[in-house]
Amino acid sequence: MNLKMIDGLVEESLNGEKLSTARLISMVERKSEYAPYIMEKIFPYSGKAYYIGVTGPPGAGKSTVVDRLIAMLCKNKYSVGVIAVDPTSPFSGGALLGDRVRMHVKHDKMDVFIRSMSSGRVLGGLARTSKEAARILDASGKQVIIIETVGVGQSELDIAEATDTVLVIITPESGDSIQIMKAGLMEIADIFVVNKSDRPGAEDISMSIKGMLGRTLHKRDWVPLVFLTSASVNKGIEDLYEGIWSHHRYLSQDSKLEGRRKKHFEQEMQTRIENEFAKILWNFVDKKDIAKVVDDTWQRRTDPQIAAQNLVRSSLKQAGILTPES
Repeated sequence: MNLKMIDGLVEESLNGEKLSTARLISMVERKSEYAPYIMEKIFPYSGKAYYIGVTGPPGAGKSTVVDRLIAMLCKNKYSVGVIAVDPTSPFSGGALLGDRVRMHVKHDKMDVFIRSMSSGRVLGGLARTSKEAARILDASGKQVIIIETVGVGQSELDIAEATDTVLVIITPESGDSIQIMKAGLMEIADIFVVNKSDRPGAEDISMSIKGMLGRTLHKRDWVPLVFLTSASVNKGIEDLYEGIWSHHRYLSQDSKLEGRRKKHFEQEMQTRIENEFAKILWNFVDKKDIAKVVDDTWQRRTDPQIAAQNLVRSSLKQAGILTPES
């Protein structure tokens, strides 16, 4: 592989060629030496697709809801890309695909590209390269991109920083209003979906969510919508579909979508800058000093936070980045 071949793959992907798109995503996911070059070439052509995030606890029926939404979108002549972040196998480190295989089979004649990615050890619900993969699909001409996360919880909220409309899918068994609040869902959801609504308690949890939303109206311009669905029998999906585009219309007013995306870029840049600084900083740290610090913490002579702080400051002073008085 060389840059000329990479350029060829990029050009084919930009023209909608699925195999080349898949190869580019694989190279980025494997952290190929060409990954930065690929993203540099791809990025100017991205930013045109609409991004939908789908999250919720395991067993809520996220994949089935996504399955139905894909069918609706394709029926309405949208080209669709899907990034499905699956749990990681503790043995192989790869994605546990679950029912993703059936999704591939059912949609093989639709204008859809579905990619499963392993969550790895990332806690935020997305794989490390989910955004890059989504941007490649975006540049390849996909008009709507759905990102489905591995789950939801207090640490799994970064789906809100990667998409335009966030769907939080729960079930009647998802717990009372206090548990919903603890999960942080009220802050990230643009739309709530109570799936498997044929089960007892669906109306109750729906009313509970609406009641909490009513008490927080002063905090948000957009009041999250709540839909009851039974995705397995395609019930309530049309209403949900219309609700998604209702949120899209809301974001299209007064540059709200632009503002939301700029905020996402700011958050992404902060994370990437911190990571780059961490890589550079690590080169200034003497590995022998690390061994001593580890021993000090093991012997309980100092706590890890203070030990790390002192080591960093000492290393930067030795490198001349910090003054002795700092």
